[in-house]
This record gives sequence, C-alpha cells and structure tokens, in this order.
Amino acid sequence: MNSTPIDDKLHQRLLLARAVPGDRLMLGDDTLQAALAGTRALTPNERAALQQSPLTLRRFRHLALQRHAASQSAPAPTAANDALWPGSGGMLRAASSSAVLDELITDDRYWTLHFLPNDDSWQVVLTLAPNAPFAARLLREQAMLRVVDGGGAIILQGRLDADGECERAWPFDTAPASHFHLYGASFAVEPVAP
Repeated sequence: MNSTPIDDKLHQRLLLARAVPGDRLMLGDDTLQAALAGTRALTPNERAALQQSPLTLRRFRHLALQRHAASQSAPAPTAANDALWPGSGGMLRAASSSAVLDELITDDRYWTLHFLPNDDSWQVVLTLAPNAPFAARLLREQAMLRVVDGGGAIILQGRLDADGECERAWPFDTAPASHFHLYGASFAVEPVAP
C-alpha cells in the first residue's frame, strides 16, 4: 500500500515531535550538510543516530529548509567546477593524545592536513583534493586560505601552489595531536576574505 502525502507529513510530524529522554544533537552540522549536499553519505550508525534523536532530526530538517531557500535565491555557478565553497571542517578521530598524528581529513574529504616531522618540530601541508567541485576556481584565483584550530588560532595561512598544496612550519610548541585535543579536536579550512 502506497503512502499519501498526508500520511508522509503525519509521519514526519510524529518523528519530529516525539520526546526522547536525554536527547541531544548526535551529528554535527558539517556531517548533516555534507549529507544534504550529497558529498558524503551517512554511515549506518549516523543514520540510526539521526532516526533515534528528534533533536538531531529537527536540526537536519532546519538545515534542509535553509539549503532549499538558499538554492532558490543563489545565482547559478558559471561552470561545473566553479562551485562556491564556504569552508570545510573536520575532527581529530584519534582516541589518544599521545598518538603520532600523520594527517587529518575534512568531513567533506576535500582537504587533507599532513604533519611531517622536521627536526624538533613539524611541517604542516594542506592538500586540496583534485575532485573538489571548487578546485579549478581556487587554483585559478590563487585564493588566500587558512586553517584554524577549534579555538580559532591560525595553523597555516597562504595560497595553494600549482599542485594544490600549501606548506608552513607548525606554529605551536605542542605536538599536533596534543594541540588539537586542547582545542576541541576540531579544525577548519576557510577562505580568507580579500
């Protein structure tokens, strides 16, 4: 038996209105937005968390409505590979702050931070994935980018070279893994406004 639009709306309202003791946001905005954009599918565990948390489901619905409203007013990109890019975020997934950190990848999988030992410190290298929908535009415009930690401190700032990389010395005294644990285990790659 097929459901009607009224049945679907009723089911949606019931899911959103139910109360779950101890409910909290189970998924971050970056993950939800990537799922909405189709750049990253939700894992089975993430889908289960979404279905079991009305608060997370309401946030997902809010982001979907926001995205729909923005798409109605946004101008079409000039070329397929010139998509707008507002920034990318990621999290340190390692369980231990004492582990050696080799790389971090943003949730959308478009950026990788590599950490290379360099004498008593490290070099940090930001690499853009060639399949990113905004890669051609960023390389063509030589846009200024920065990587910030969860506390807003700048880890790296510069322009991508022809290979889609930007490299700098690690600016902190603490090792990368320990540093990220001190600041919420998160980081972001952002465009710098001219």
